[in-house]
Amino acid sequence: MPHSNQPPAERLTADVDETHAGQRLDLFLTGALPQLSRTRVQALIREGQVASSGATIEDVKYRVKPGDRFEVAVPPPIDITLQGENIPLDVVYEDDALIVIDKPAGLVVHPGAGQPDGTLVNALIAHCGKSLSGIGGVARPGIVHRLDQKTSGLLVVAKTDQAHRALAAQFADHGRTGDLERGYLALVWGAPQRTHGSIDAPIGRHPTSRTKMAVLKPDKGRHAVTHWQVVETYGQDKDGPIAALLACTLETGRTHQVRVHLAHIGHPLIGDPLYGLGFKSKVKKLPPAAQAKLATLDRQALHAEHLAFEHPVTGTLLEFNSPLPADLAEIADTLKQL
Repeated sequence: MPHSNQPPAERLTADVDETHAGQRLDLFLTGALPQLSRTRVQALIREGQVASSGATIEDVKYRVKPGDRFEVAVPPPIDITLQGENIPLDVVYEDDALIVIDKPAGLVVHPGAGQPDGTLVNALIAHCGKSLSGIGGVARPGIVHRLDQKTSGLLVVAKTDQAHRALAAQFADHGRTGDLERGYLALVWGAPQRTHGSIDAPIGRHPTSRTKMAVLKPDKGRHAVTHWQVVETYGQDKDGPIAALLACTLETGRTHQVRVHLAHIGHPLIGDPLYGLGFKSKVKKLPPAAQAKLATLDRQALHAEHLAFEHPVTGTLLEFNSPLPADLAEIADTLKQL
């Protein structure tokens, strides 16, 4: 039974129009309420927190109809269950609403089945204390986007409910009507023949390997666009440059997007264990010193070097840049000697 002093649940509403007819309830609500993740929406539905015309709906696959109005009760966050940990953070910017971190490779963003602690969230709990927003029903940092464990670079986290909702909306829209920009530096095998281009290819779960994503047919995957530009090329063989540094800008934000898209055009990330296999012939063409240096790289050569967004409270444009970290800079310097 809830404590008498517990604040009431927040009430949200979402109306269905013709464009959403027949859509699953969980997908519709996730799109209509960007402050809630799909996982959170599904949990609220199953907990009986979603109703229409006075009737509770607990089926996430319920098909919505034009004219439906859904009322969603979002209970206040429960007391925090995750523990803060004294993990060093490279704080690029911080105020009362948000914090921007330059995440090192190897640091997992959020606890999961295989990583219950030692994550960025644990570090932020200790760093930010009681100012954190309640996301997913638990008082924890407001994660609005993620970086793979072995991808380094810039990441923004909300500290309040208001900031989380506004940032989540920006990332859901992905800059189509705002100032959101996400840029990456990528060391890849080979090099595109052109100096710049775009990859417009749907991404979804790999049909046979559940740990991977893949480029799929439009009716099977989600719209995904990555713009790229060649910054520098390294070495030369009969097929062209041996490697290259690319600057990539995201127009959408899909899981493993840069990794999947670059592999799709035949230029996978150096060191990528999922999408960069099959390029041992390139490695063998490198001098011993370069091969030895690459052998020390235990992650994909991808760095989130640019992040810009509208401040969720003041509306000011915030823009941050991060140079290649030491491990990738050393690889690039080695490749320059080819």
